[in-house]
Amino acid sequence: MTLTPKNADDSCLINQTVPAGIFGSPSEQLDEKTKVPNTNTNSNSSPENDLERGHSHPVENAGGASSSSSSDDEDSEDDADFPEGGLKAWLVVFGSFCAMISVYGIINSAAVFESYFSTHQLAGYDSSTIGWIFSVYLFIVFFFGIQVGPIFDRYGPRLSVLAGSLLVVASQLLLGLCEQYYQILLTYSILGGLGGALLNVPAYGVIAHFFKRRRGLATGIAATAGSVGGIVFPIFLQAVIPKLGFAWATRIIGFMLLFLSVIANVLIRSRLPPSSHPVRVLPDWSLFKDLKFSFCCAGVWFMEWGIFTPLTYIVSYAAAHGQDPNDAYTLLALLNAGSFLGRFLPGFLADRFGRFNIITVTNALCVVTILAFWLPAGDSRAMLIVFAVTFGFASGSNLGLYPVCIGQLCEAREYGRFFSTAMMTGSFGTLTSLPIAGALLGIGGGQEQGWLALILFAALSYAIAMSCFLGARVLAVSWRVKEVY
Repeated sequence: MTLTPKNADDSCLINQTVPAGIFGSPSEQLDEKTKVPNTNTNSNSSPENDLERGHSHPVENAGGASSSSSSDDEDSEDDADFPEGGLKAWLVVFGSFCAMISVYGIINSAAVFESYFSTHQLAGYDSSTIGWIFSVYLFIVFFFGIQVGPIFDRYGPRLSVLAGSLLVVASQLLLGLCEQYYQILLTYSILGGLGGALLNVPAYGVIAHFFKRRRGLATGIAATAGSVGGIVFPIFLQAVIPKLGFAWATRIIGFMLLFLSVIANVLIRSRLPPSSHPVRVLPDWSLFKDLKFSFCCAGVWFMEWGIFTPLTYIVSYAAAHGQDPNDAYTLLALLNAGSFLGRFLPGFLADRFGRFNIITVTNALCVVTILAFWLPAGDSRAMLIVFAVTFGFASGSNLGLYPVCIGQLCEAREYGRFFSTAMMTGSFGTLTSLPIAGALLGIGGGQEQGWLALILFAALSYAIAMSCFLGARVLAVSWRVKEVY
């Protein structure tokens, strides 16, 4: 295969690598900042030694001086000095944290809403039909990122974060007034989903503007917002609904989100120059020419199938197996408590041991916890608690690490385009996951057969997702186990 310099319109090559030594020694390459040859000969390692140790060099240096006029966009990121910390950068992370609570805090509390709807407003509907409410919400959050991503790249985060904040707050304030299926669908799924879509991409994207080497850690810290919301909201609803009713409980959550939205709008900002790419109506299909990106998107699809099934049905499972309703709500809080550490620690480890390495391992752990603890749990409260905590830890990194993996395939100011295209793919996974799980729950003559099918569906989905992320890693660095990627 012949390697030639390409610009950002073709693909994002900043993280693609080739073995050292192919294009000559460093002394023959051009220093892009000074436009003079690099004559440093005091390096402790030669290209040949780098090759023996499995090191690699960026493709953008491959073309030498002859490629300087066609790779200005790629070189600009190398020239940019990522802060990797400091007050301004960490305030941006905190702003992203506040925005993500409005999105993933609600997502991680879906089991509470599913359990309440199925026993109150929507008691006459089957599980698959109710599941569409949450699937449509997730689908809109991810699918409409197709447009939000390029808008963020071109115009920055301000307008989208403001509009998204207003919509998610309005969704919770109006939800308590809904009594019919279509009303809940319009308010929770469509209004809340549109708001989540407008918040999601900027919340992740601005972190990529300030961090590169420590991006996994920074993203993991911001992603703990989903765990915090998933702990606070279920416990709050459990305590307040019996006293004030469902309507006032959701209104108070709306005011909580309003307070967090003000902080997010003040702190979220971009740093890098705007992208020159036009705002696209359709996803950038050319990105799928990169097989690593294609495998990554497939992994996101099946990971969405795997993660949202336990998150949505754990409360109903506990209630169906004789658990007290209050204990069932506590399970969701325990799951999210486990995911708090699971969002932070893998992000820290990913920066050191490789993003694709860690997400492959955590997907494998999800398969193990589902089959080892949830499958045989039955009516054992102790086993359900163990599953909730361990699965929470194993799955906590799922939604925080895949954006970092995608960021490894492109330069920072093209991140919105890549991330939104990947989210478009994942959106169809979220759209179909819960209706499929709900339909599986209804198969067979007995209830236990349905739960068995649902649990195996979640485990199989994670196994396929793990294989896809592993495939992307193998394409990048072959089967070298010790390679950091």
